[in-house]
Amino acid sequence: MLRSSSNPILTRDDVPAIPPTVSNVSSAFNPGACRWDGRDLLLLRVQTRGRETVWVPAWSDNGVAFDVKDRIVEVAGMEATGEPTHHMYDPRLTVIDDELIVAFAVDTDGACRVAIARGTSLDNLTLVAYDTTRDSRNAVVFPEKVGGRYLRLERPNRVARNGAVPSGVEIVLAASDDLATWTEVGSVMTGRPRSWDELIGSGPPPVRTERGWLHIYHGVATHFASVNIYQAGAVLLDANDPTRVIARTRRNILEPRMTYELIGQVPNVVFPSGMIVDGVAPGAAAPNDARVRVYYGAADTCVGLAVTTIGDLLAACEEA
Repeated sequence: MLRSSSNPILTRDDVPAIPPTVSNVSSAFNPGACRWDGRDLLLLRVQTRGRETVWVPAWSDNGVAFDVKDRIVEVAGMEATGEPTHHMYDPRLTVIDDELIVAFAVDTDGACRVAIARGTSLDNLTLVAYDTTRDSRNAVVFPEKVGGRYLRLERPNRVARNGAVPSGVEIVLAASDDLATWTEVGSVMTGRPRSWDELIGSGPPPVRTERGWLHIYHGVATHFASVNIYQAGAVLLDANDPTRVIARTRRNILEPRMTYELIGQVPNVVFPSGMIVDGVAPGAAAPNDARVRVYYGAADTCVGLAVTTIGDLLAACEEA
């Protein structure tokens, strides 16, 4: 993947004041991305000086220069979760039948929850799923139904290292008839010890290609003495059975190298969270020459953009 020459494309300085709580913010990162109403939409994770987390939308006509709006995107129904909820973060965007579906993580007193909201605009997002059965995050909803059912990938949090917040070494697949009630189908992939992706988690929602579902994920190398290193990779999943891995990148396809990726709130991080594939109609398979724009959080501080093609990602999955 090639970084945009405009990187970082969004920083905290691009976020306007939104009284009374949002002003001179600390960071803007980990955006969800989609094509919506004929324009490119990023839903930014914005962190205030009080360390509150809010979602702020940004729109673009060219995928590089974004206009950050002076509004906060809310989700109706969060008060009905049945437990105290704190940060809502890392929204991942999917569009199905002209409806926006947002999968996101929610911090509670004792765990992280997977939640899903849906709506026909940013003004009417409503909570439809909130999973209290386990600690999990990094959920993404597939852009179309498979076998008549909604599918999502997520990462159960089962591993805690050195007193840190629990993380995970496995991505699993779940299915639903209505977006509200989900059942785990099976394991998709696990981390690889002593490699670049010891810990793993889903990035943007997968895209259907002529060879299967192409999915970008993040991997964390933990075997360095001083710091974890967040990187990006890709995996190709079977079109009809996404628990079956066809091919997977042996090496990362993007790693922290630039100053804005190496230095920030959390150093040494590239965290892919949004992806837009140009020129592909809803329900169609993306051809190999389709241009792919990957939006990522850099050092938990700002937003970067990397560009590639479907064909290059598939080739990277199959490299020996």
